[in-house]
Amino acid sequence: MSNHIDARIKVLYVDDEPNNLLAFQAGFRRHYEIFTANTVSEGLSILNENEIEVIIADQRMPKTSGVEFFNIIRKVHPDPVRILLTGYSDLEAIIDAINKGEIFRYIKKPWDEIELMTAIKNAYEIFETRKQLKNKVEELQRANDELNRFVYSTSHDLRSPLSNILGILNVAKLQEPLADPREYFDMIESCVNKMDGFIHKIIEYYKGIRLDEVFEEVDFKKTFVDSIELCNMQNPQIVFEVEVNQPGSFSCDAFRLSLILNNLISNAVKYQRVDEANPKVILTATINEKEARINIEDNGVGIIEEHVNKIFQIFFRSSDFKNGLGIGLYIVKEALTKIGGKILVKSEFGKGTTFTLVVPNQHSLLNRPAN
Repeated sequence: MSNHIDARIKVLYVDDEPNNLLAFQAGFRRHYEIFTANTVSEGLSILNENEIEVIIADQRMPKTSGVEFFNIIRKVHPDPVRILLTGYSDLEAIIDAINKGEIFRYIKKPWDEIELMTAIKNAYEIFETRKQLKNKVEELQRANDELNRFVYSTSHDLRSPLSNILGILNVAKLQEPLADPREYFDMIESCVNKMDGFIHKIIEYYKGIRLDEVFEEVDFKKTFVDSIELCNMQNPQIVFEVEVNQPGSFSCDAFRLSLILNNLISNAVKYQRVDEANPKVILTATINEKEARINIEDNGVGIIEEHVNKIFQIFFRSSDFKNGLGIGLYIVKEALTKIGGKILVKSEFGKGTTFTLVVPNQHSLLNRPAN
C-alpha cells in the first residue's frame, strides 16, 4: 500500500508487522512520499515500479531478514540508500552488513522520530550526491569519447590537404621545366584554403564550448547584415531577403548568436543547387520580451529525410554536394545549448531547408541591478 503525495523524498518501508507500517505512515506521511510493504516480494514490486530513494527495512522478518533483503535488492536496485531497523542486538550481522555496504546505517526499535528523520535526510543527501556523481561520470565518458573522435577526425582532415599539396609538388617536380605553373598553384591554394577553413572551425568549436557567457544587446538587422557580408563571398549570386520585427530590446550571448547565424547562413549559401536560376536565402526574426524566433530558409539542395536527425552529430556529412567539414552544425547545437536555445529543422531533398531557432531573451538579466 502507498500514500501518494507531492513530497521530495520517496521512502519505502518494509516490515511484516502491520502496526509498525501504520505507525510509520502516520508519523512521516507529511514529510515524505511513503510506500509500505509487509512482505519482501511486495517491496520488490514497489521498487520495480517506482523510483525509490530511501529504503527502510525491519531486520527480523519471516523467511528473509532485513539484511538479506538488502543483499538481494542491491544487485537489481543499487541506487536507493538502505536503513535497517532492529529491535534486538544482532550486532555482528549488522556490522558485517555495514562493512559490505549493504546498509547505510541502523536504527534501534522502537525508533526515535527525530533520529529516524535525520537518518532519512542524510540518506537522501547521499542518494542525490551519488546520482550527481553518476551523471558527471557519464558526461565525462561522453566527452572523452567525443574528444577521441574529434582528435582522430581532425588529424585526418588536416593531413588530407597537406598530403594533396605534397602530391601536387611531387608531380610538378617530375614535369620540369613547367610551362605554366598556375594550374598547380591553384590546386595548392585550394588545399590551403580547405585546411584554413577547418582550422577556423576548430577555433570556433573551442570558443563555443570554453568561453563564458557575456550578455549584450542585439540588433538583429545589424547582426543579419554582418553575417550576410561574411557569407556572401561564397556565392555572390545569392539573393538575401531579410525581415526583422524587433519592437523592444533583446539581449543574449552575442558571440554565440553570431556563431550560430554565421554557420547556418554559410550552409544556406554553400549548399545551393547548381541549376537553381534564382538562389535565395530568407532571414526572418520576430522578437518579444520572452524570446527571439529566427528562420533561415533556403532553396538549396535540401537534406535527405533519414539524415535530418543526424546532422548535428560531430563530423556527420549529410551531402556530397560540397566538401563539408561536418562540424558547423555541431557547433550550432553546442552554442545553442549554452544559451538555452532550441532548433528545429524542416527540409525537403532537392527543394531546400528551413532552420527555426528559438533563443531566450536575457534582457531582464542584463539590466538586473547589482547587489
